[in-house]
Amino acid sequence: MQDEEHHVKQDWIWQSTAWPNFCWQESAIQPLLRECHKRIGNLAGKASLSSTSNTSLDTLLGNILASSAIENEQLNAASVRSSLAKHLGINEAEPYPTSDRSDGLAEMMMDALQQHHDPLTLERLFQWHRWLFPQDANNALLKVRVGELRGSEPMQVVSGRLDKPTVHFEAPPRDQLENELAGFISWFNSPEHNETNSPENSQALDPLVRAAIAHLWFITIHPFDDGNGRLTRALTDMSLAQGDEQSIRLFAMSGAILDNRKGYYDILEHTQKHTQEVDQKLDISSWVEWFLRILLISVESAITTIDRTLTKTVFWQRFNDTTLSTEQRKVLNRLLDGGPKGFADGISAGQYQKVAKVSKATATRHLVDLVAKGCIEKMPGGGRSTRYKVAI
Repeated sequence: MQDEEHHVKQDWIWQSTAWPNFCWQESAIQPLLRECHKRIGNLAGKASLSSTSNTSLDTLLGNILASSAIENEQLNAASVRSSLAKHLGINEAEPYPTSDRSDGLAEMMMDALQQHHDPLTLERLFQWHRWLFPQDANNALLKVRVGELRGSEPMQVVSGRLDKPTVHFEAPPRDQLENELAGFISWFNSPEHNETNSPENSQALDPLVRAAIAHLWFITIHPFDDGNGRLTRALTDMSLAQGDEQSIRLFAMSGAILDNRKGYYDILEHTQKHTQEVDQKLDISSWVEWFLRILLISVESAITTIDRTLTKTVFWQRFNDTTLSTEQRKVLNRLLDGGPKGFADGISAGQYQKVAKVSKATATRHLVDLVAKGCIEKMPGGGRSTRYKVAI
C-alpha cells in the first residue's frame, strides 16, 4: 500500500507548490496586448469627439446588468440606471425609483472606478459584499453570510444530479482563507504592480495582464458564500481603471463575458484544474489569451457604439431642419442606432410598416419621400425585396 502522505492528489491550481507564482508565454500574448492597447487608444480618441456622459452611464449600466446576468440574476435596469445617474451627477428627466439593491450595486461600481487608487483592504471587500447583498427579507432567505468570509463547509462549483454531482472546482479550505486573501491583497496593492504608468517603472506588469491575473486569482480564492463572480469582475474593473482611468468607462467586459459565458466557465475550469507547472511556475497563458480576446471584443463593441453615435449626430445635423413625420424620424433613428434591434441589411416596406405602425400604402409613400429627400437610398435588388439604408 502506497504512503498517502507522499502521494497527495493535486486536483486544483491552488494545491500546487508553485501557487500563486504565475507565468505566461510572452510570444503568445504580445500580439494580442499590442492590439488591445492600440484599440483602447482608438476608443479614447473617438470618445473625445462625442459627449461621453451618457456613454459612460450606458456602459456602466450594461456592465452591472451583464455581471449579474452571468450569475442568472435579472436586475431592474431602470432602477440601476437611476442609481448610477445619481452617482454620476446626471439629471434624468424622469428618474425611476431606486432600491437598496440598485443603490448598492451603483456604490460598488463607483467605488471600484472612482476610488481605484485607494488601497484594497479586507474591510473594503466586506463593504462591497454588503452593497451586493443589502440586508432585506430576500437576502435573509438566501442565508448568505454578508460582509464576512464563508464558513467551514467546502466551497464547490458543481453541476449534474444531486446523487452524482460533477465538481468543476473546489476553492481553498476555510482555514487557508485569511492567508490566501492577505497574499492577494498584498500583491494587488504592490506599487510594483499597480503603478503601471510610472515612467521609472519600466519593468512594471502590463495593466491588462495584471487585470487578467487579478481576475483568476480572486475567483480561485472564492472567499464568500455568494457573489464571488460579481466581486471578481468589479475588482477586474478596478484593476483596469488603475491602468487607464478614462477608457474603462467606455467598454464593458462583463457584457462580452456574458455573450461568451460557456467559454468563460470552460477556461476557468481548465485553468484551475489543468494548469501546467513550468520551472516552479504556473503557466496561465491560455487564460490570459482568453481574457485579452474578450477584452478586445469589448473594446471593439464600444468603438462600434461610438461610431454609431457620431454617425447619428452628423446625420441629424444635416437633416434636422428637413420636414419629416414622427414615424419617419422613428424609423431613421432605428436604422441609425443599429445593434440587435437595428436593420443591418436595410429595411423593407413591410418592416417599415411594422416599426412605424402605419398602413402599407403609407409605408411606401414615406420611403419614397425619404429617398427623394436624400435621407435613405435603395440597396441593390428590386421589387418586393427592395430594401433601403440610411444615406451616410
